Amino acid sequence: MVKLGLIQTISYDSNQKGISKVSEALKKLGRKETRIVCLPEQWLKNNTINDFDSEFSEFKKIAKDYSMTIIPGAFYEILKNTSIVAPVIGPEGEFIGKQEKIHPFDYERENVKPGSEAKIFNTACKFGIVICYDMVFPNVSNVLTKKGAQVLVSPSRIVRRGIVPWQMYVQVRALENRIPILAANVENHRFGGNSIIVDLNENNKVVTTKIIKLNGETKRSKEFKLDKYEQSRKTRFSDSNTFQ
Repeated sequence: MVKLGLIQTISYDSNQKGISKVSEALKKLGRKETRIVCLPEQWLKNNTINDFDSEFSEFKKIAKDYSMTIIPGAFYEILKNTSIVAPVIGPEGEFIGKQEKIHPFDYERENVKPGSEAKIFNTACKFGIVICYDMVFPNVSNVLTKKGAQVLVSPSRIVRRGIVPWQMYVQVRALENRIPILAANVENHRFGGNSIIVDLNENNKVVTTKIIKLNGETKRSKEFKLDKYEQSRKTRFSDSNTFQ
């Protein structure tokens, strides 16, 4: 069993205020032995992060104190090229890698270099990161699952009019791949919140989704028995035939 969680953020006046508020939520989840926590995409006032180590120093300390893996969101990273990346803080309090957004959305395509690899991270369990618009493309979740992910987390920033299709995409990816998904969103006047934790139930070979939705500035964790999905996933993938 492993406990996994989400934090749904609102708008904050500054990066410092946002990080301070979220740090308190992370500590509360840590006291409940939550092992992996995901935040939304671009939830900070300044979404271009020049130095992840200094910006998220408090998160690093919390991760170490509570043996927690933290995906602090997804942000613009400007190096030689501009990318949108989701960094990962491991349970020893250090950054252990980052996932690049593979499919930049609309206006992002003008200056964001797309990622070329779907990565697996292995801390409390094996997980993959699906950044916002990447959820629309079935192959991202499918490749991560076939690489060994036991759960998918998704830092997202979805406008209010897009909430219904977004939640449908998340549920379908979970059903397609027989894998639980935790998808975090921002909630404010523009972005629609409704972060969701999608679990799966199976009854006589029929799999359905069980959803937890978040409202407002809040946090939530859920305990998962990740090996319960393995046989259903194996069967689903073995049923696939080649065609053209």
